Amino acid sequence: MNENHDMELVIITGMSGAGKTVAIQSFEDLGFYCIDNLPPELLVTFLDLMKRSNQKMKRIAAVMDMRGGGLFDSLIGTLDTLSKDSSIHMEILFLEADNETLVKRYKETRRTHPLASGGLLLDGIRKERDLLGELKDRAHFIFNTSRLKPKELREKIQKNFSENGESTFTVHFMSFGFKHGVPIDADLVFDVRFLPNPFYIEGLKEKTGMDSPVSEYVLKWEDTQIFVEKLTDLFKFVIPRYQREGKSQAVVAFGCTGGQHRSVTLAEYFGKLFGSEYKTVITHRDINHRKG
Repeated sequence: MNENHDMELVIITGMSGAGKTVAIQSFEDLGFYCIDNLPPELLVTFLDLMKRSNQKMKRIAAVMDMRGGGLFDSLIGTLDTLSKDSSIHMEILFLEADNETLVKRYKETRRTHPLASGGLLLDGIRKERDLLGELKDRAHFIFNTSRLKPKELREKIQKNFSENGESTFTVHFMSFGFKHGVPIDADLVFDVRFLPNPFYIEGLKEKTGMDSPVSEYVLKWEDTQIFVEKLTDLFKFVIPRYQREGKSQAVVAFGCTGGQHRSVTLAEYFGKLFGSEYKTVITHRDINHRKG
């Protein structure tokens, strides 16, 4: 975003069925505040509120399409108004697809085209294409999704709209205690309760895997070293494939009894090991839970 602008605004529009749902999810992953199907006349009011808000949202993406019916007609006037605001850097992303692809997608989802109004699907698509002609001419980016898979569309959006053009893919290493429940959002869960437990060692019980004496104790055993070696090979294989598939993050969870010693040690170890290759986050869900 240009430093002379206070706010970055991306208008996401285009043909119904061309991928706006995937697009808005992609912008959310990039950290944009996203609005879906806001009437154009309310957009200016919303942006004024954001400017006055304490939150100071800097990056906003708004989907504007034919679902708004007659309200969509005011979009061109709204864009003219916003283009005169020097505090806003505005870009329009237009999503396109050929008629054959759009028909196929509507048939697969069994949805009704917003302009078909009981008539033929293809008639609605042609009418929408005519109505969107001027908006397409104003677009800064036109992505034809006819031959794009969802992950390829996400990659194009990431390349053109991320702040530094780099991947937003994150590997999240988490520790937890089985006594507090298994995390439901983990992609991979590893039970490390088979490793020697520092809980029973004098002087280590009240410490956690964040403390060197505990981590050194957990990592010194041959079983731990073999386990770490095998997991390292596994992660080197699966993590890039998660990224290639288009996932925004991979969550790897390590569980021990209480979530304070063994699981914390391993989450810290792998978070640091892969931190030079990927954007990593380390979370210790139950580290502050203590018996009683």
